[in-house]
Amino acid sequence: AWAWPPASRRAELTERRGRRARSARQRRTSLDVQDHTIRARQFVLIVMLRPGDTPRLVTTRRVPRCGIVTSTSTVDTPAGKIELIEFFWYSCPHCNAFEPRFAEWVSKVSKDIEVKRVPVRFRDDFEAQQRAYYVWESLGMVEAMHGKLFQAIHTEKQNLSSANALAAWAAKNGLPEQKFLETFNSFGVATKARRATQLQEAFKVQGVPALGVAGRFYTDGSLAGSMERALQITDYLIGEVRRGR
Repeated sequence: AWAWPPASRRAELTERRGRRARSARQRRTSLDVQDHTIRARQFVLIVMLRPGDTPRLVTTRRVPRCGIVTSTSTVDTPAGKIELIEFFWYSCPHCNAFEPRFAEWVSKVSKDIEVKRVPVRFRDDFEAQQRAYYVWESLGMVEAMHGKLFQAIHTEKQNLSSANALAAWAAKNGLPEQKFLETFNSFGVATKARRATQLQEAFKVQGVPALGVAGRFYTDGSLAGSMERALQITDYLIGEVRRGR
């Protein structure tokens, strides 16, 4: 006849069931890089079968929340280099929060990665800050001015959304106002700003910050779940591009 197990045996069985339950929960909720690489690989296999498609989010259940969208952007990168684009807006608080982490990530990337920052223009009033970035780039002042402008807007709460306001701010930070405006209104900066908007549209950027990889893939915090996870996905995709996939 069946008998109730002794107390020691009951405790062992309870602990064993607890371990199995914890293991099952961990498997269900695991969001580590290995899970994402498996899902991303499945996604890549799907999208590579349809290279002519327009950018889209795969909704198949095989790749839940993998956080990648294909793109068909032209890459302006030398042979042997992999283009990595960060889409941003100076007045975006999420971009401001992401900037230190992204700068840290950039400092550790290998030499075959060419990082480009692309300021977005969702509305006409974004254009002044968009052009301001290309002023810094044209004058070799990105390192000196990029982080400072984020700080001025988000920490010091300065309203820097117009060309004149940006010129006055630049003058206080070592760039003469006339030089800023001259560069701001130059054909070269206008061309770069127009190209930035075209890239934004090619990748179908919905929000910032966002990342584009090799002219083929796009992810952001909303798709990936967080910008930290978006960076993990980006690391994986860079590896896939290196392997020719």
